[in-house]
Amino acid sequence: MLVTFHGSWRSAVAAAALLLAACTVSDRSDTADSAARAGDTAAATSGAAPTTATAATPTTAAESSAMAMTAGGATAVPLADIRYEVELATRQLHVFRGDQRIASHPVAVGSPEWPTKTGEWRVTQVVFNPEWIPPDESWAEQRERREPGDPKNPLGRAQLIYDPPRTIHGTNEPTSIGKAVSHGSIRMRNETIVQLARQAMEEGGVAKDDAWFQRVQANPSQKEIVDLARHIPIVVR
Repeated sequence: MLVTFHGSWRSAVAAAALLLAACTVSDRSDTADSAARAGDTAAATSGAAPTTATAATPTTAAESSAMAMTAGGATAVPLADIRYEVELATRQLHVFRGDQRIASHPVAVGSPEWPTKTGEWRVTQVVFNPEWIPPDESWAEQRERREPGDPKNPLGRAQLIYDPPRTIHGTNEPTSIGKAVSHGSIRMRNETIVQLARQAMEEGGVAKDDAWFQRVQANPSQKEIVDLARHIPIVVR
């Protein structure tokens, strides 16, 4: 391109500078357009789509349940290999591993006035030597709080938490086992609930040695709370 300048040499230099700047901008714009076209061509050739997050696909029922809890805002926790099934009609608690029943225990269940709720939950926590705090229900309005080890504590020596205030627990009334007399919780004999609680800890991934259990049993006024690393499904029907 031939450019003819009229006037002073300063005007000529300024004009040349403007022309050079315009050419530089044009070159950069062309380069950017070429890069964008190259990227579009590569995406079309490979069939690539815009990048999006892909959710993991559960491979087992346990994983599916855990992921559902995560989606609902709860912390995902794996399930234990055992499960509990409580039959209200026969007043029995069965322990299953897969399809095999490995144990059955007699229980007391809710009275007609305060029936045990049916449904599905998870046992998430074990408490040894629990304290009893009267629930916010009419039948407990005049009841007093009972400390761990108190002979009048209706929870006995251990407790499995699944749907507070309803739990599986021991009792200070062993003759009630096999009857429909509770206020909705599931009662077991103290020696049975202690055995079940220890099994729950082992299956729940938080096993303790014999010395730990001996100490807990020797100190009934000392409450011990254990959160399960693997929750145990429970069905009440």
